[in-house]
Amino acid sequence: MSTAPEQALVAARRALADAGAAPASPKASAAASATLSFAELHSDDALVRAWQSLDPPGAFPTQSYEFVSALANSMVSAADIRIVFSRDCAGLAALLALHADPKPFGRWTTAGAGELSEPGDLLCSGPESARPLADALVRSGRTLELSRIPVSSPLIPALEASSSGKGRILVRPAVGAPTIPLDQSWKDPLSRFNSGRRSDFRRAARKADALGAVSYEVLSPTPDELGPLFDEAIALEARSWKRESGTAIAVKPGLERFFRHFFRSACGRGTFRIAFMRIDGRSVATQMALECSGRYWLFKIGYDEDYQRCSPGTLLMLHTIGWAASRGLEAYELLGEAEPWIGQLWTQDQQDCVRLRYYPYNLGGAAAVLHDASYWLRKRLAR
Repeated sequence: MSTAPEQALVAARRALADAGAAPASPKASAAASATLSFAELHSDDALVRAWQSLDPPGAFPTQSYEFVSALANSMVSAADIRIVFSRDCAGLAALLALHADPKPFGRWTTAGAGELSEPGDLLCSGPESARPLADALVRSGRTLELSRIPVSSPLIPALEASSSGKGRILVRPAVGAPTIPLDQSWKDPLSRFNSGRRSDFRRAARKADALGAVSYEVLSPTPDELGPLFDEAIALEARSWKRESGTAIAVKPGLERFFRHFFRSACGRGTFRIAFMRIDGRSVATQMALECSGRYWLFKIGYDEDYQRCSPGTLLMLHTIGWAASRGLEAYELLGEAEPWIGQLWTQDQQDCVRLRYYPYNLGGAAAVLHDASYWLRKRLAR
């Protein structure tokens, strides 16, 4: 029996075939695609606008111009980011942002993968648009590694077709991205849980009520309003175990610059959401998220450990799930990784992801194969 990821991959290949994605000739493909550094693309207002308008339903925020721009202005140099894109008669058809390792035989990897580990994918107007972009990737002659892309990505079958006889593709399971599919029943999120879990939530709410007046808010600030709210949220996050573990935004300057830039851009587009749970006016839990592509994308959470006995982070998440459902959103995306606590408490649904590696038949590809094989062997011997 085939697994869910295998079924999704087969469906993606079928969609590409149904779309009539016939192999493009090298001449036609070259005319339809190009590769620019992020700095070059950033200076072209028309291309920036085209990227911002290429927003298919369900697209990850990590595929957006704002996300890549924030990387280029914080943790990854703009000179190291390559934008591979293709056009059709309607305009920009597909786009993929990659980090270019400057070392000899360096590979192309998902932009931001090493810094943030979030899932991502190409942006495309339809499955058939993935093929010219895949042709451009193969023509580059570079080793390619996409660490977490959806198993249903049209790039996978497109790259398989483009690379035939020119390189080797390996597709392996990767950590999935947790998701809660929403419908109207989630407007009352308590009703979606069993009696034991409902009792846990109500007990936590009673403990919170005993500490003072409880309130919740989900805000959509303007760029000028973001600063104090962002500062409050990261200070709150630092009042938890995240400071000691070194994962709090406040103790990682590069990460703080990234999120401040990214969220400010999202404020400008009206997609940023910042939520707080307060007790007697004091913030005790926070979330920073985006509302776009019909989904609530949760990027950062935090809570004050002094209030952990009333589970403020859990209560705030319960509130924002109901809030998202009341707005008619189709999913609540937890991003990050499918950790045990998420599966036990919130959802076992996830967007299945894979790691894709493409090794071209050239010196760079051979060097990458030897490097990866030796790394795998060392890990195996260390067990």
